Order: sequence, then C-alpha cells, then structure tokens
Amino acid sequence: MTAPRTTAAGRPPLGLRERKKIKTRQAIRTAAYALIEEQGYDATTIEQIADRAEVSPSTVFRYFPAKEDIVVTDEWGPVMTAELRARPTDESWADTLRYVLRTALDLGLAEEPAVIRLRTRLGVEVPAVRARMLENAAATGRLLRDALAERSGLDPDSLELRVFSMSVMGGLMEVGHYWAETGHHDDIRDLVDRALHVLEHGLPTGKH
Repeated sequence: MTAPRTTAAGRPPLGLRERKKIKTRQAIRTAAYALIEEQGYDATTIEQIADRAEVSPSTVFRYFPAKEDIVVTDEWGPVMTAELRARPTDESWADTLRYVLRTALDLGLAEEPAVIRLRTRLGVEVPAVRARMLENAAATGRLLRDALAERSGLDPDSLELRVFSMSVMGGLMEVGHYWAETGHHDDIRDLVDRALHVLEHGLPTGKH
C-alpha cells in the first residue's frame, strides 16, 4: 500500500532511508498483486515477485517473511492508532473509531481500491492468508488496546480492554469477509458503520 500521507496526528516527514524502504515495499507489493491477479495466488512464487519488482528473493524475504505477509501487511495500524490518540478525549469511543476507520478507508479507497478488493477476496479464498490476517489483527488489536488505555485510563492488560479491542478487530475482519463474499457490492464504509453500531448497541431485534 502506498505510504500514508501526513495525517491529522501530525506525523513528521520521513527521512531518505525510510522513504527508500517504503518504495521497495511498495514495489514488492505491486508486483505481487499484479502476478496474483494474472495467475492466481498459489501459482505466484517469491522468485517471480522478486523478478517483477527488480529485487532479489532475499530482499523480498527481508521485508516479508512469507508470501501471505505481502498480502496482509501494511502500515495502517500505527497510523490509525496515532489518529485515535489525536482525537478529542471527550469524544465517545464509537465516534472516535468511526472517524478513524472512515479516514483510513477513504485514503485506501482513493489510492488503491482494486488492491483492497483483492486482499479481502484472498482472505476468503486462501486459508494461509486468512490465518495471517488473524495474526495481523491480533497485533493491531494490541496497538488499539494501548491507545484506548491512554484515553480511558484503564489498564491496557485489563480483560475489558482486551475483549473490546479484539471485538473491534474481529468485527473488521468479518466486514472484509462479508464484503468479498457478497461481491464487493456494498460501500465498505457503510459496512464498517454497521459493525460499529452492533458493537455499540448490540444485536438488532427481530428479523431484518
């Protein structure tokens, strides 16, 4: 995914070395996505990705330990938690999460809508990608937990924050799976709003 632009959280400009790293990561991802679209996930090899990205296979492995990491790893977890920390402390958690997630989705959909659709489809179709997404969600959940602890004053290791943070991450994963399984017809931002509404208010009553 392309490097996120400066956010409301006021990230400092990146140095040359970091920009080069992001450019290399982006080249590897772009090559992988193109090859997967052309020939499928299973048929795409690290050697092919390296050749398309004009780097060595060892460089690919230095940035991404496994092929599925190329699909699921991005820089948005730290950016989202930085945005969360920058929100007004008197704002409700639901409004905060809704703002942060919509901001991230707006940026992603503006820059790489086809990639987001591909990633969610692979999360449904490829077991290894789905498993890695679960691990990635757990790591992002820990970042979310720490950020929420700062806002709430709760212990980041408390059961309440652990349950809440992973409920959010699990809900977002299911949004992605639902979106892919239904042909990406809905606006994913609306689906995220629906998921947050469930977390905030519980299940709807009756049949809808």
